[in-house]
Parts: sequence; structure tokens; C-alpha cells
Amino acid sequence: MMWQKMRERGREGERERFFWVLIIMLWSCNDSKLSHIPYVPTPYKLEEPANFVKMQIPPDNPFTVEGIALGERLFFDPILSIDRSISCSSCHIPNLAFTDGKAVSTGIDKRVGRRSAMSLINVGYYYKGLFWDGRVKSLEMQALMPVTDHREMGNDWKTVEDRLRRHPEYPELFRRAFGIKRAANIDRYLAAKALAQYERTLVNYNSKFDRVQRGEARFTAAEKRGWQIFFDDTLELPASECGHCHIDPLFTTLGFFNNGIEQINTLNDFHDKGRGVVTGRFVDNGKFRTPTLRNIMLTAPYMHDGRFATLDEVFDHYISGGHFADNLNPNVRKLRIREQDKKDLIAFLQTLTDSTFVNYSALDRHGSI
Repeated sequence: MMWQKMRERGREGERERFFWVLIIMLWSCNDSKLSHIPYVPTPYKLEEPANFVKMQIPPDNPFTVEGIALGERLFFDPILSIDRSISCSSCHIPNLAFTDGKAVSTGIDKRVGRRSAMSLINVGYYYKGLFWDGRVKSLEMQALMPVTDHREMGNDWKTVEDRLRRHPEYPELFRRAFGIKRAANIDRYLAAKALAQYERTLVNYNSKFDRVQRGEARFTAAEKRGWQIFFDDTLELPASECGHCHIDPLFTTLGFFNNGIEQINTLNDFHDKGRGVVTGRFVDNGKFRTPTLRNIMLTAPYMHDGRFATLDEVFDHYISGGHFADNLNPNVRKLRIREQDKKDLIAFLQTLTDSTFVNYSALDRHGSI
């Protein structure tokens, strides 16, 4: 009887030892040392056009070639989603100017989102907040959110961190980008920094409009006339009021406005209250960010909910004066725009397409990555 109890205790002790050995082995696999890999980050200088304001780079996340490369890898990798089915690039497709061509985006399991995917063109200059409602202040903060949104990637960062730490390549890439000493040092904040570095390189400045401004090209007659109407350049042509909210070179003021697309009785009636949810101010209900018009020909459908399929529909809305509300932007009013004026406006907007940016790749642009 005594020997039987001793054998049982022995087995329990063996099982306990096996358990702890397994835990140590798993921890070791997840915490491999990386100090043997050189950490010599290569500074990268962003090429910015002279007519742009200088991009504000966080002191704790400077550009490096290695950081940009890691960010691009993460951006296109479905490892971030719970079922590994979608990546950042699923909703921000480069040849659609980093949008997805849908009225509202779809996430894992074809879950329908709330709003249209915004273009990431020149997103590094968005200093008034990100998303349609401006709810976060930096790209580093923004990068954390789609992973945990149940309509998008439906994951949790603990799972993502564990995947990246166990990955055969990511620990080395994080080491080269951020100098971590162990795989266990990989976390969500470093991943977000890498994604932010990559997204800040998405600078768009080589459309025909830009070449005209630099004296390298000339507008056609229709494009020039459309440009004059867009910016209300002359009293001899009808005013469009476009240039008040879509100022060059970014073709957005980065501000938040109600542009009258929804018919409501009170400011509490908006289906999506937009900016008002963020600020808690009644007067901000129904306001959304003014999107950039760069590469606008590639980013249909339009508005935060994708309600307009074509630019013709967009112009028809503004020509009508929109729906009144107490916080309607004063520049939204009935316009005397004719069909020829619309055609010329669209001709001008076509000059904002940058075909080199559409085929963008950080690997190509940065060469040495």
C-alpha cells in the first residue's frame, strides 16, 4: 500500500516536471535571443514636395529603411486578422488609391462595416485626427484599432503578438527595425510604429495637376476651365464652392463638415452621428472629414457611406444645395452649374490622378529596402 502511494506520488511528480519543462520550452521558443543579429538602422529621408507643409514625424518613431520595410510587410500580411483572411491592404488597395471600391468595407466572415474605407493618400499630413470622425490623433494609435474591431479583423493583440513572436521571420525584422533583444519584446506598439512609418511614405505629388504647377505640363482648355470653376477663379464662370473645402495641395482642409447628404429633422436624427460621437457636441452630429480629391477617379463610390456611385451623382447633390440642417456647411447651396460645367470639372479632377502612385510599392520607391 505504501509503495503504491509512493509510485502514485512519483507519477504526479513526473507529470508536474513534464508540465514545467513544456512551459519552459514554449517560453524559450517564444523568447529566442536576437542579439547576434546586427541592429544598424538605416535613416530614411522622406522626399516631400516643396509646396507641402513639412510632415510632423514623432520623435520616438523616426523613419528607417528597416522600419518602413517591416511596416509594408505587416500592411499586406493577413496574419493580423483572427482567421488570417484579410490584411490592411484588403480595404486599402494600392491600385484603388488605397481604398477598396465598396460603399462600406467588409471584414472577416464578410462582416459589413459602418463606413467607406478612406484613402491613405498623404495620410502622414493628417494632423487633425484620423478616420472619418477624427477619433484618434496619430497613425500609431490608428494602426491599433482595425485589429480588434469585430467588423474588421476581429482579433486581439495578444494573439497577434504571439503569432509574430513565433513567426520564422518577423523576430529578425523587428530586431533590425527596432533593436529588440528577444522575440518576446515584439508587441503591438512596435507593430503600430512600423505600420505608421510605411503609411507616412504614401505621399502623392506627381499628378498632371502637380506637373502643371511645376511648369512641366499644361492644362487642356476643358481642364483649365474646370480648374477655374473649381476654385471660383473668375466671375465670368459659375461658382462651384469646391475649393473652400478641397484646398490644394492636399485637396482637403482636413476639417469636419455636414455637407447635407442626409435629410433630418433635428441634429439627433442622423443615422451615423460621425464627429458628434467623438466630441460629444450636439452641433457636430452628422459631420465627417473632408476627404482628399487626389486620385478621386479611382475612389468611387463616394461619401462616408458610399451613397454616390459616380461623380455625376456627387455634383448633382451639390448643385441641388443638399438637405438643410442647423449645422449645414454654408458653402453647400444651390449652384448654377450646367452639364458642360460638370464635364469640365470632371476633366480637371482627372488631372489629380497619379498613375505612378497607383502602382506604388515602398520596395520600389525605397530601392534598398
